Amino acid sequence: MLRRLGVLDWIRIGLLILGLVFVATGLLPWHAAVESLSEIGPLLIFLVAIIVVAELTKEAQVFDAIAARMAVLGRGNYAALFFLCTAFASFVTIFLNLDTTAVLLTPVMLALAPRARIAALPLAMTTIWLANTASLLLPVSNLTNLLGMSKIGLSTQEFAARMWAPQIAAIAVTMVFLWVFFWRRGERRDLRYTPPVLEPVGDRVLFGAAAAGCLLFIVLLLVGAHVAVAACAAAVVVVAAFVLRARERLTWHLIPWQLVIFVTGLFLVVPTLSGHGLSALMTWLIGAESDPYRTAAVGAGLSNLINNLPAYKAVETVIPAAEQDHLLALLAGTNVGPVITPWASLATLLWFESCRRHDVAVPMRRFLLIGAGLAVVGTAATVWALVTFG
Repeated sequence: MLRRLGVLDWIRIGLLILGLVFVATGLLPWHAAVESLSEIGPLLIFLVAIIVVAELTKEAQVFDAIAARMAVLGRGNYAALFFLCTAFASFVTIFLNLDTTAVLLTPVMLALAPRARIAALPLAMTTIWLANTASLLLPVSNLTNLLGMSKIGLSTQEFAARMWAPQIAAIAVTMVFLWVFFWRRGERRDLRYTPPVLEPVGDRVLFGAAAAGCLLFIVLLLVGAHVAVAACAAAVVVVAAFVLRARERLTWHLIPWQLVIFVTGLFLVVPTLSGHGLSALMTWLIGAESDPYRTAAVGAGLSNLINNLPAYKAVETVIPAAEQDHLLALLAGTNVGPVITPWASLATLLWFESCRRHDVAVPMRRFLLIGAGLAVVGTAATVWALVTFG
């Protein structure tokens, strides 16, 4: 097992060990550690449950069926396919979390590419950019949103009411960048694509149960259920179907232990560093004038330097709970901005690994330069929408 651990796995384990060392040496007081971990308990339950639901939904071929039908519905027209793909990726990100889009939707879209004779890179860039920029609307869309919910003090419906305009702005800017740099004919070269032949679903019962589980999760969210409760209810439905129909597919690999270790370590390390000088640095970076554009820029910049989860947690610590707009601007920066470096978000790291497994070459210089443009324009437009309509 140790031989199968990658560099990222060792980094996550190292982060957890470092956090435990901080607690053992007293750099992080025991009561502070308990308080920090109790904050993320429900979030970890949600994270595990929703990843299990998403993994089994992919196993049940729900994503494959939707992707193939989108390609058929587009009838060879790239513009139609573009709008369908962006809508699908945005929907999955908003309701099933950005990591679902990066980890599970990416291989589905890449598998669709040869079947429809479509260039793989435009499909891949659609999934990763929208995994980040479409993750503003609901608390479940991004772990950063869930981390901030207790401090922001909004219900799911109230959060969506504040973020609908910023979310539309972020998706609109992303679509413009996607079309100009990856989807237009000058980039893709082909005039039309070949709609794939639809293949029958392997097990209709599993397909129906997985679709019902996802629908149940969305409905429970809309009626105000806690995200952990909604995710667990959906997981029960989907797992039960697999117990009856395909028990051999229920393995320990479904449990996202890497994410659990990373988030747990993060919530031990960041509070320790905040108490030993990090908070002073963050206060200086965002300034005393509570400028939402500056706060979002700091969040986006730090995300591309150190990853958006520690970036959000570090800056959030120094923003008072009463400054709700300030916190929402920070979310805009840490959600929309992490599209430049490969490590800016966990979703991007996972996406690069998926592209590597499918032999999809990602031109790094182009990824960095165009991503920088999207980060600047997308973050600015998102904060403008937040200030104007929020």
